[in-house]
Amino acid sequence: MNRRLISVLFFALVVAGVTSYFLYRLILVRVQSQGHPVATNKLVVAKHDLQVGTLVRDTDLDEVSWGGPIPDDAVKTLADAAGRGVIATIYQNEPILAHRLATKGAGAGLAATIPLGMRAVALRVNEVVGLAGFVLPGMRVDVLMAGATPNQDQARSGTLCRTILQNIEVLSAGQKIEKTTDGKPESAEVVNLLVTPDQAEILNLASSETKVQLVLRNPLDTKSEVTKGSSVAQLFGVPIVPAIARSTAPPPRFMKTVVEVPVQRRTAVVEVFNGGKRSEETFDLPQGKK
Repeated sequence: MNRRLISVLFFALVVAGVTSYFLYRLILVRVQSQGHPVATNKLVVAKHDLQVGTLVRDTDLDEVSWGGPIPDDAVKTLADAAGRGVIATIYQNEPILAHRLATKGAGAGLAATIPLGMRAVALRVNEVVGLAGFVLPGMRVDVLMAGATPNQDQARSGTLCRTILQNIEVLSAGQKIEKTTDGKPESAEVVNLLVTPDQAEILNLASSETKVQLVLRNPLDTKSEVTKGSSVAQLFGVPIVPAIARSTAPPPRFMKTVVEVPVQRRTAVVEVFNGGKRSEETFDLPQGKK
C-alpha cells in the first residue's frame, strides 16, 4: 500500500514538472513575439549630471545597451553630442535628447541658451529689486516701472507706477545660469531676462530713466493682466485731472485790449468877398484845437 502511494506521488510530480516546463517555454515564446524588452539597441547617456551652459565632451558621455523604445529625438552616437552646449539640465544615466542641446557651433554658456529671435538683457538689481535673492534661473517675473512722466504736474499726481512687462523668464542670476536645488536665496547684483527685441528697448529705457522693480509670479500663471497704473495722489484719494484738461503755459497776468475810436473831423468855413462876388472856403482844423 505504501509503495503504491509513493509511485502515484512520484508520477504526479513528474507530470507536473514536464507540464510546467512546456508552459514556461510557451510563455517565453509569447513574450518575445510581442516585442518586449530585448537589449539590442545602443543609446548615448550622460555619465554624470550636466548643468545648463556646460560644453559636452566625450568624457561626459557613455554608450549603453537600451532595450526599451528609443525616443525620436535621442542622440544615437557620441559624435552627435560632443561639442554642443547644454540648454536644459541632463541627469546621470539619462538619454541625451537633441532638444536639450544647443545646435552645433553655438558654443556653451549663456548665449547658447537664448532661443532664436530672443535677447538676454542684463538688469542691475539690489536686495529689494532682486526679491532678496529669490529670483532664480527659470522663474517668471513681472517688471514694474516707477517715476515721473514728462511735463507732469507733481503737485497734482506725484510719482506714477505701472507694469511694463509681464511673464518674463529669468535666464541667470549673478554668475549662475542653472537652477538651485536647495532653494536657498542667494543675492545677485545682475539678473539676465529673456525678452524680445522690442521688450529689450523698453527694459533698457525704463532701467536708465526710472526705478525698476521685479515681481515674482507663479510659473503656471501665464495670463497677462491689464493694469491701470497707480499714483501717489490716488493713494491719498486725490482725484487726478486729465493732462489734456491742464494747460502747460502759465496764465496771463493781465489782458491788453486795443479799441479803435473813430475821430470826428473838425472844419471851418471862411467867406471870401471879391468885388461883387462872394465865395466860401472850407479849412480842416488841427485836432485838439478849437
